[in-house]
Amino acid sequence: MPQALSYLRETASQTAGPYVHIGLIPAMAGFDIFEKTFGNVLAGPATKGERIVVEGRVLDGSGTPLRDVLLEIWQADADGRYNSTEARSGEPVDETFRGFGRAGSDFDSGLYRFETVKPGAVTNANGQRSAPHINVWIVARGINIGLNTRIYFSDEAAANAADPVLNLIEQPVRRATLVAERSERDGQTVYTFNVNLQGPDETVFFDV
Repeated sequence: MPQALSYLRETASQTAGPYVHIGLIPAMAGFDIFEKTFGNVLAGPATKGERIVVEGRVLDGSGTPLRDVLLEIWQADADGRYNSTEARSGEPVDETFRGFGRAGSDFDSGLYRFETVKPGAVTNANGQRSAPHINVWIVARGINIGLNTRIYFSDEAAANAADPVLNLIEQPVRRATLVAERSERDGQTVYTFNVNLQGPDETVFFDV
């Protein structure tokens, strides 16, 4: 029997599109089918911390924005604690902060947007303290396996310099692809983070 199985051909792979929006963020496709949705607003009215907007575009190798991209983010609260059973260490977490968000790129502009709070620094299991960051997972048509990356913040230069994950990246120019630029717009703090899938400015992705 094992010898017979060697004659079977590998099943063809299938990319995530073109039904990413319908299946995971149906509201963008005009459907209201989920009792509980995971949107792009992570913080409630009572959530502690600095309110921020994270936005940007996912660009292909030619610099063209993709318009069928799904992004999911997972982050700590303002005190550096994740709202999950596995990540809790007995310390209280901000129950008004979900910590998980999902957004799609706009069909016209290609822009994605999250409304959240700036995360605090997280201490890992080895006692190392990381710089404030947001974990990102990206999937789209043409991407067979979801891409994992991180968003760090331009106004956290000292913390970024000591971050154990950023320091795994030898070239400073490559580390810079993970840093979102801070600006102020209409009274809001906005961090701009573009993801480059290919090319000389390709974003660093992690094998996790």
